[in-house]
Formats: sequence, structure tokens, C-alpha cells
Amino acid sequence: MVRILNLNNPRLAQAFVDYMATQGFTLTIKLESQEVQLWLEDESRLEEAEKQVALFVRDPLHPRYQEASWKTGKAQPHLKMSHTPFLKSLRSRAGPLTIGMIVLCLAVFIVQQMVGDELVMSWLAWPDSSRVFQVWRWFTPALMNFSFVALLINLAWWWYLASQIEMHLGSGKLFTVTLISALISGWGQSMVSGVWFGGLSGVVYALMGYAWLTGQLKPESRLYVPGGLLVISLILMFIGYATGGAAVANAAHAFGLGLGLVMAFVDTRSPRKKRK
Repeated sequence: MVRILNLNNPRLAQAFVDYMATQGFTLTIKLESQEVQLWLEDESRLEEAEKQVALFVRDPLHPRYQEASWKTGKAQPHLKMSHTPFLKSLRSRAGPLTIGMIVLCLAVFIVQQMVGDELVMSWLAWPDSSRVFQVWRWFTPALMNFSFVALLINLAWWWYLASQIEMHLGSGKLFTVTLISALISGWGQSMVSGVWFGGLSGVVYALMGYAWLTGQLKPESRLYVPGGLLVISLILMFIGYATGGAAVANAAHAFGLGLGLVMAFVDTRSPRKKRK
């Protein structure tokens, strides 16, 4: 028996199990904390099963899966829907780095409200020519957000994307992508607007590009970003360019997204490890 898929949504897991049954596969469901694990009984059919997993990961809401559940009429009695408190659910689906960044951004925002944006920027803003050796400044602009709405949007996207990467690829990979994207997106924005800018959105766009392309090229990574969300984000970025909105870090978005796509392409070119 070999594990072929981990999911956070029991309903989607059940639909996939039912669909695979119609294709002649027998899957076993195991619950681990807040995660649903699907195990293939017949290891000799692993390659066939992985093709089905790839299709499912690309479009888990396809009608074929729901239809399979209706046809079979089966339900796993141990797949009970638990009503977990919201904050506990957030913690259960996010690793320490994901939560740590959320706490750090919230703390910086609170300080901004207490002492003012200008003073905080004097500590954390991108370095000018006289401060290039203050190394933290190459990364800390990502920690500053200048409105409550922008903060909420960026942190919601961060949680959705970073939690996937940290859960499935590890804290080390999330740290690497975050650090490099903060540097490159910040550098790109500084070339356009100077050193007075900030925001997590450049990193968010990098994570979006990384998670989406990795999921497309390597479905077994279990990263998934709906194509529609990516398209909407691209439209918003182009609107920002078209309107020339000074308050929008358009260059950071473009550099971040491009970097995320490049990093995903490089990472998915590595030799695929065989499952044991």
C-alpha cells in the first residue's frame, strides 16, 4: 500500500475515492490530524493512479468526481466534519514560518500606527546609496503595509499560498522563496519608484507564480492555485500599470511573479524521486 495524495478537504477526498472506485482502483482513507491521506491498495497500479491524481489536482471540482459520489452513494463513516474554531483551523493548516510572518507583519503595522509610517520607514525602508551595508533593509520593506485593507489582503494571500508550500515542500523551501522574492521584488520596485515603498504583495505574487507553476508541472507536489485566481491577479496588475497608480507596487508584483515562475521551473526540472 502506498500513499498517493494528502488533502485538507474530506468532501473532496471522498469524491476522489468514489471516482477512483469507478475506475477500478481501491483507495484507503486515513485521517492524520486535520489531513486526509489517500492510500492505494495495489502498488502495481501506482503509475496509473498518479495520472489520475494529476488530473484531480488540476481540477478537483470537476463534475466527474461529484457524479461518482452520487452514483456510488457511499460515505466513509469516519470522515466526520469537525467544527473547528477559526483560529485553531488557521494554526492547524499553517507551519511556523507562515504564522511567524503573519505575526511579524501585524507587529510592524501596529508600530506604524503608533509612531507613524515615516519613522518606521526610516528604520526598514530599502537602502539608499548611504545605507547599502544595512543588510536588513534589502528584505524588510516586505514587512510594511500602509493600510489595514492592504494588510488583510496580503496576509490572506500569504496564508493561502505559504501554508501550502510549507506543508508540502517544507519550511526551508518557503524561507528560500520568501527571502529571494523579497530581495528581487524590492530591487525591481526601487528601480521604478525609489526607496520609499513597502508591502508584502511582491512576495505574494512570487508565491503565487511558484505554487501555480509547480502544481502544473509537478502535480505530486500537491500545490494548487486555481487558474482563475491567477488570471484575476494578472488583470489587477495590468490595471495598475495602465492607470499608473503610484500607491500600487506594480514593479514589485511583476518582478515577484516572474521570479516565482522561474524558481518553480528550475525546481521542477530536478530528477523525480521514486516513491517507496
